[in-house]
Amino acid sequence: MTITFKAEPGGKLTGKIRVPGDKSISHRSIMLGALAEGVTEVKGFLQGEDSLATLEAFRSLGVKIEGPDNGQVRIHGVGMHGLRAAGEPLNLGNSGTSMRLLSGLLAGQSFTSQMEGDESLSKRPMRRVTEPLEKMGAVIRTTETGTAPLIVEGGHKLNGIHYTMPVASAQVKSCLLLAGLYAHGETCVTEPAPTRDHTERMLQGFGYPVERKGSTVCLQGGGKLSATALDVPADISSAAFFMVGASIASGSDLILEHVGINPTRIGVINILRQMGADITLSNEMTVSGEPVADVRIKSAPLQGIRIPEDQVPLAIDEFPVLFVAAACAQGQTVLTGARELRVKESDRIQVMADGLTALGVNAQATDDGMIIEGGQMSGGRVHSHGDHRIAMAFAMASLRANDIIHIDDCANVNTSFPGFVDLACSCGLNLSVQ
Repeated sequence: MTITFKAEPGGKLTGKIRVPGDKSISHRSIMLGALAEGVTEVKGFLQGEDSLATLEAFRSLGVKIEGPDNGQVRIHGVGMHGLRAAGEPLNLGNSGTSMRLLSGLLAGQSFTSQMEGDESLSKRPMRRVTEPLEKMGAVIRTTETGTAPLIVEGGHKLNGIHYTMPVASAQVKSCLLLAGLYAHGETCVTEPAPTRDHTERMLQGFGYPVERKGSTVCLQGGGKLSATALDVPADISSAAFFMVGASIASGSDLILEHVGINPTRIGVINILRQMGADITLSNEMTVSGEPVADVRIKSAPLQGIRIPEDQVPLAIDEFPVLFVAAACAQGQTVLTGARELRVKESDRIQVMADGLTALGVNAQATDDGMIIEGGQMSGGRVHSHGDHRIAMAFAMASLRANDIIHIDDCANVNTSFPGFVDLACSCGLNLSVQ
């Protein structure tokens, strides 16, 4: 299905909204709930295509899951060794998180599994997980280029390893920790920079001991998980579009409710504040082991900055819309150290540079980032290349454009943000679907 967004210029963002549940936490709630003993109750589950792909995969692996119904899910856990062969390939759609994390989990099973995905997922690199898994004793077959479909052979004994990641990646870390649940001995992962720690937090919430030592996280194989109740916070990656939109649109004053502010995910807030954004937090609390808060954003003049490289892993999914903020800022914004953006759902560096250029912005793609000169955005036609975050970023750009922006290939917005158009329109964006 082909969907085009028509984003008309002007407008401001006001009111109080809650964006859908955190995608990363929704994925992990299904995975760990399935392996737990007992029934896990989840509130706030994201009913987007990516997290639903994980849910359907575990149904295929023999887990009874009720819902989702208005974000409520009941997972009847089968225990660490209760999964059974699916009998057919697991289709994970566009979800790289599902495929990479499941690679580790399935490597410890007694049966063989095959995973496949859509055209975009089938191009994304999987050796970053298959190579360290093979060091643990897993046997995984890929295409010659190291991409899906993946065949994960069952029945191989796994041994714990101490692995130092060459590139900071929460998906790689989580994959190895999930494999470590089934491995003999201790599995440790050392990361070169902090990445989201939802897996470690949730494992502890399910009663599984995890040890953190500086930049290293370790666990012992052979334990068990106990069912729990989870309340999934609103996704900061989804909230980021509205943070930028309210920052750049004059007269905006918007409150985003119950947003997850995990310290490994708040790079977008840190970067926007350095650019001069007016962002305040209130009602801070901890829910199901995750910090949450209401986030208020008022419009403010933004300044171009050199984005600190230590913030890159903390904002890796938010850069498409941060590039829009940079295009609306006064002066130059420089991003380096973000080569990972080239192997997301699209090459987010090149696709965003091409789109901004089409709208009259001076945006130069570099090998590991971008140089953007802030200025006036015109209207025009941009292509999202099927990337949900690109589509939503350019929708927010219309708040400062001087003519209509048409955004092609937007169907995948439903992978992470079902209801985006209606919610955005409810608080002031002039957006429609063609």
